[in-house]
Amino acid sequence: MELGRALIETLRIENLAIVERAELEFGPGLNVLTGETGAGKSIVLGALAFLAGARAASGMLREGCESASVEAVFRTEALHELESELEARGLGAEAHELLVSRSLGANGRSRARVGGSLVPVAALAELFRGRIEISSQHDSQALLRAETHGWLVDRLGGLLEQRSKVGEGSSTLRALDEELEQLRREARDRERRRDFLAFQLREIDAAELDPGEIDGLRAERGRLAHAGRIGEGLDAARVALAGDPLESETRGAADLFAEAAREVDTLSALDPTLTASAERLQGLQAEAREAALELERYRDGIEANPARLDWLEERLHLVEQLQRKYGASVEEVLGFRDEVARELANLEGAEGREAEIGRERAERVASLAADAEKLSAGRRRAGRKLERVVESALHELGMPEARFRVALLPAESPTDLPCGPAGSEHAEFRLSANAGESPRPLRKVASGGELSRAFLALKGALREHGAGMVLIFDEVDAAIGGRAADKVGRALAELAAQHQVLCITHLPQIAAFANVHFRVQKASRGGRTRAAIARIDGADRVAEIARMAGGEKVGEATLRHARELLASRSGAFPS
Repeated sequence: MELGRALIETLRIENLAIVERAELEFGPGLNVLTGETGAGKSIVLGALAFLAGARAASGMLREGCESASVEAVFRTEALHELESELEARGLGAEAHELLVSRSLGANGRSRARVGGSLVPVAALAELFRGRIEISSQHDSQALLRAETHGWLVDRLGGLLEQRSKVGEGSSTLRALDEELEQLRREARDRERRRDFLAFQLREIDAAELDPGEIDGLRAERGRLAHAGRIGEGLDAARVALAGDPLESETRGAADLFAEAAREVDTLSALDPTLTASAERLQGLQAEAREAALELERYRDGIEANPARLDWLEERLHLVEQLQRKYGASVEEVLGFRDEVARELANLEGAEGREAEIGRERAERVASLAADAEKLSAGRRRAGRKLERVVESALHELGMPEARFRVALLPAESPTDLPCGPAGSEHAEFRLSANAGESPRPLRKVASGGELSRAFLALKGALREHGAGMVLIFDEVDAAIGGRAADKVGRALAELAAQHQVLCITHLPQIAAFANVHFRVQKASRGGRTRAAIARIDGADRVAEIARMAGGEKVGEATLRHARELLASRSGAFPS
C-alpha cells in the first residue's frame, strides 16, 4: 500500500499557549501525537485550525508574550485545483512549495500571509476548506454541517456531474424567470417608448429626405427671392455687351470689338504681323455677342414665382426643424432614423420574446424534473450504500450498537420550479450510538469520540474520492480499547493511503500504526510551563509505546510487548 502524499511538510509554532517554540516535520501517511493528558497535544491541533482560518480562541497567546505565530510549508504538486486558485489570487506556489503563516497580537488582531503576501484571514478558510479537516469535540467540522452531507452522498454515488447538471438547469430557469419578470415590469414603459419611436419614425419618413437636395433647394430659394434684382443686373450686363436695341446710338462691347477689329484688319494690309490681332479681336466680338445672348436667354427664364418660393421656404424649414431634433445634417437625421427603426423592431419583438421564454421554460422545466429525479434515484442508492458501509465500520470501531442513517429530506424549491439548485432533497446524517435510541442528527447526539469515529468511518467509505487532504483526528480513541483500538488504528492507516492523517491518541494499538510519531511532554522550569514536541524513532518510540501500554513504571515485559506491537504493525503497513 502506498502512502498518501504529505501536504504539510513543516509546522512551526511560537508562543502559542504553553508551546514556546516547536517545529514539526510531518511525513506522508499516518502521523500521531502522543503524551500525557494536558501535555499540550491539542495545541498542535489548535495551531492547524488557526492556520486554516479558524477564529483565534481566548488564551491562545502565551502569557507575557506580545505575539504568537504559526507557520507551515505545504507541498502542492498533487493539488492542481489549489494551485489554480492560488494563481487566480495572484499568489502562486514556487516550485510547488507554499509558505503560509498567521500571527496573533496581544491586542487580538490577527494577520495572515500566503506565499509571502498579506491576505485577509478569511482567505485561509477559503483556500483550505475541504483540504484540511479536523474532527474533535471542540471544532465544528464538515461532518456537523448538514449542507455538506448531500455533497458527500453525491460524491460517493458518482453523482457530482448530475448534481452540477441540475444546478445549471435550475440556474437557467431562474435566469429565464428573471428575464420574463423584467419584460413584464417594463411592458408599460415599453409601450410608451414604442409610441414615441413610431412617431419619430413617421415624422422622418414623411419628410422623404434626400441628402443631395438641400444645396439645390437653398440655391433655388435664393434665386426666386432675388428674381427682380437678378433680372435688372442681367439686363445691364447684356446692354454692356451688345448695346440697347431700343436705342441705336447705344453701343456695347461687341460693337467696340468689331470696330477695333476692322481698324486692325485694315492696318494688316500694311503690316501682315497684325493679322493675328485682328482675328483675335473678331473672336472677342463673337464671344461678347454669344455671352449677351446667353444672358438674355437666362433673363427670359427668370420670373417671380411666390407659390414656388413659399414651398421652398416650407421645405427648408421642415428639414432644418428635423436637423435641430435629430441631427446636424440630413445624413445624421437619416442615421438616427435607422437607429429608431432598429430599437422599434426590438421593442416589437419583446412580446415575441415573452412567448419564446414561455415555450423554452416549459421544455426546461420538464428536463430539470427528469434530471432531478435521476439525481434523487442515485442519491437513494448511494445513501443505502453509505449506510451499510459506515454502520459496518462503526461496529468495527467499537460502537457495536451504532446505527447510521442517511435521511433524504424534501428541499424547499423556488416557486414554479421542480427543485432547487441542489436537487429535490437534502441529505442529513443521523446516528444512534446506543440500542433503543432512534437515529438523530449527528450534531445533536454525537460525543467527541463518537463524532471522531463517525468521521473516520465516513472518510474511510469515501477515502478514494478527493484524495490529498489533511485529516486530523482528536479523541477518536475515546472509550475504546483492545480489538476496537486495533480496528481504529487499521482504519486510520488505510485512510492514510490517500490522505495525510494526523491523530492525537492515548492508545498504543493506534500509535503503533504511525508512519511518523511525535511525543509531547510538559515541563516546568523557572516558574514557567513549557511543552516540548519531538519526533521519536527507535528506542525512544519503543519506550513511548511501552509507557502508553503500561504506565509510568515500564518493565522489560512491557518493553517487549511494545516492540512486538510495533513489529506487528510494520508488517501490515509501510512506514
